[in-house]
Amino acid sequence: MLEQIAEEAAREKLWDAGDTIVIAVSGGPDSMALLHMLSILARPQRLTLVAAHVNHGFRPEESAAEQAVVRRYTDRLGIHCEIAELDLVTYIEENRLNAQAAAREKRYAFLHETAARHGASRIALAHHADDQAETVLMHLIRGAGLSGLSGMTGRRREKNMELLRPLLRMNKTDLIDYCEEHGVPYCVDSSNLKRHYFRNTIRMEVLPYLEQYNPQFSLSLQRLAEVAGAEDDWLNRQVREKFEHLVLVSGRQYTIRCAELHRLHVALQRRLIKLILSYLSPDTEILSFEGIETMRLAASDDAVSTWRLDVGSGVRCVREYETMHWLKKASNPEDGKAELAVSGSYAYEIQKGDSQLRELPGGWRLQFIWSEQQLPCKPGTRFEACFDADELTYPLMVRNRRRGDRIHVLGLNGSKKVQDMFVDEKIAPSKREFYPLVFDAEDRLIWIPGLRRSSHAPAEKHSRKLLFIMAQGE
Repeated sequence: MLEQIAEEAAREKLWDAGDTIVIAVSGGPDSMALLHMLSILARPQRLTLVAAHVNHGFRPEESAAEQAVVRRYTDRLGIHCEIAELDLVTYIEENRLNAQAAAREKRYAFLHETAARHGASRIALAHHADDQAETVLMHLIRGAGLSGLSGMTGRRREKNMELLRPLLRMNKTDLIDYCEEHGVPYCVDSSNLKRHYFRNTIRMEVLPYLEQYNPQFSLSLQRLAEVAGAEDDWLNRQVREKFEHLVLVSGRQYTIRCAELHRLHVALQRRLIKLILSYLSPDTEILSFEGIETMRLAASDDAVSTWRLDVGSGVRCVREYETMHWLKKASNPEDGKAELAVSGSYAYEIQKGDSQLRELPGGWRLQFIWSEQQLPCKPGTRFEACFDADELTYPLMVRNRRRGDRIHVLGLNGSKKVQDMFVDEKIAPSKREFYPLVFDAEDRLIWIPGLRRSSHAPAEKHSRKLLFIMAQGE
């Protein structure tokens, strides 16, 4: 087994010569075996080892005995040991967590703190093959995709720290035999026999029952995890590559064209959405299959062109015609740029002769050019407009839309609602709130930049004073 762990470490490059490694030591046979193995490998591989033990305090007498065993054995091996004695009862009450979740959270926090204090680059955990089989079956029962069937990984990065599981291919019985053979002391946790813990029920009842039909069922689960893990890793690399090429990131907003998303294989569509959601929130509750499928289908060709969904944890998914957006809704008015369709009105007066208005909400800029002489005044694009300045009433007003706004469109009889024009021109709902409209002093809408101008005050050959307006959008 010592040779096996050394080969595993070399093959997977679990550590480098000279590394400092924190070992999570509970006092059970698996973690004590790991401690002994690494203590033997430490000298030839020039490793510095630090043991970290957490006394959760749930079983006062047993916990004290485990702490004493760990302390004595680390002293015997000459390995420095850090010990944390936790008051989990208070922490559980304050944070409304279940006991296991609270213990795990505080335990990992202590491991990271210990690693930081000692300049360690890696934390070694003693999860073994039986733990892996139990984990995969638990995920399967609760409902899992390929990532869940991967179980635990041999290594993963968390908070700039490498978490290692060197024993993931070793069985519990072999680890106990190793301890017996090498005189390694260990303790037996009585809570492992309590059936109200889901994992214990899996280990003591479900697995033995299924092994009646396949004596190698645990091994099959371990192999499933290994195969699924490799394929999951490959798919994750593929989706990160697609993310880099297809997703536009702007602050806390992620955007992709619907056609680009739907062109991907369905497996990559789901993973890309999950990846975006994971960047926006650590809450795994928003990663449900149903929610992701709803968002994926919302990007299809036959889906409605404008749509939104509050995913949870302040995350919103919005379809605006040909694009899909995911964003974290702003909780602070100063952070409004992160929110699509932020409501709020604005209005700016433009006196006759004013030349420029900068930094309109929504990233717009309008420039006003006044002329006393006859000049060619033919707009080159829909973002330019020319008016007879003497036919306008002042001051002009630049503002965003209000309910009921209408424009008398040049070349058409009657008027048309601004809202209808936005819909016809497929202006995204998130951009409509800040879209600038130009009015004269009589509240006549004379121009919608990029869309249409009104029939009022056209620039004619006889016009003596001209106003030329140019608009730039975001």
